[in-house]
Amino acid sequence: MIDLLTGVVLLNMGGPDSLDAVEPFLFNLFNDNDIIPLPLGGLLIGQRLLARRISSRRAEFVRGYYRLIGGRSPIADITSAQAAALEERLNSGARGRYRCYVAMRYWHPFTDETLAAMQKDGVRRVVALTLYPHYTTATTGSSLNELRRRIAGKPPGLGAIDVIEIDRFYDDPGYLDALTAQLRAGLSGFPEAVRPGVMVLFSAHGLPRSFIRKGDPYVEHLLATIAGVTARLAATEGRVQPWRLAYQSRVGKGWLEPGTDDMLRTLAAEGHREVLVVPLSFVSDHIETLYEIDLLFGEQAQKLGLDMRRAPSLNTDPGFIQALASLVERRLTAQNAARGL
Repeated sequence: MIDLLTGVVLLNMGGPDSLDAVEPFLFNLFNDNDIIPLPLGGLLIGQRLLARRISSRRAEFVRGYYRLIGGRSPIADITSAQAAALEERLNSGARGRYRCYVAMRYWHPFTDETLAAMQKDGVRRVVALTLYPHYTTATTGSSLNELRRRIAGKPPGLGAIDVIEIDRFYDDPGYLDALTAQLRAGLSGFPEAVRPGVMVLFSAHGLPRSFIRKGDPYVEHLLATIAGVTARLAATEGRVQPWRLAYQSRVGKGWLEPGTDDMLRTLAAEGHREVLVVPLSFVSDHIETLYEIDLLFGEQAQKLGLDMRRAPSLNTDPGFIQALASLVERRLTAQNAARGL
């Protein structure tokens, strides 16, 4: 038995927990050199000035979006619930002792807050588990960079921390099973007679094409996930469900195309009427699902004459939590074997 207390840190973006937090949240986002890669690391002052300008300009209309979904982001609550469910699942076995934490990149609990909590609890081995299935420098890369910086800069005398990173799981069988189950649940909301023709629109978070040119495997990962899900669906339903891929939350030119809004117009023009949107790069509900898909795209789809629905997010789905637990257990088993433990 491994008697070591292992800390499992769920890495996510975070979101404002009040309307007052919207502008500082946006500032933290745009002040990240991994998101806006200015030359020479942003030269600190230049990055901060740019972040201040963008966040102040965008804050008021972004607050309007949050007002429509309850005045705050639910992502911290959902991620905390995921952590609690994962901790319960991991500790139900007899292979070790686990405590699960949340580290958000742009709002509380910040990485340094989480690191302090782990050190207080006596954690010396950490599994950093991304909640972004598909790797890109802009999400997982940024969160891991922050964790590494904070650990490297921790006060002396607090002990060495062994960090094991799980930075992607786009093709993990458990994740694919869980996502396929959510897709099936979404399809079940349509009348049985029309289900074979329902267009599945996988909607992923947008990304500047410059990241892809630099080698990010994001699009490859998205397509691999879609292949795994559609193959599973075909195996059980006995048919190939039509699908498309599009990107939401895009800002300006030079981003991956097509946009989800553009794709909805294309589908309507092609004569499609039933559309199921599947949030592909998100594992929990937040502004991109609750406002952008449900409200913004929902209104657009209605005007276009589309019957558009959304597959439920993974959130604390037991199959998804089991998939995360298996990822952690397999990685630790491999790590222990490599060290002869």
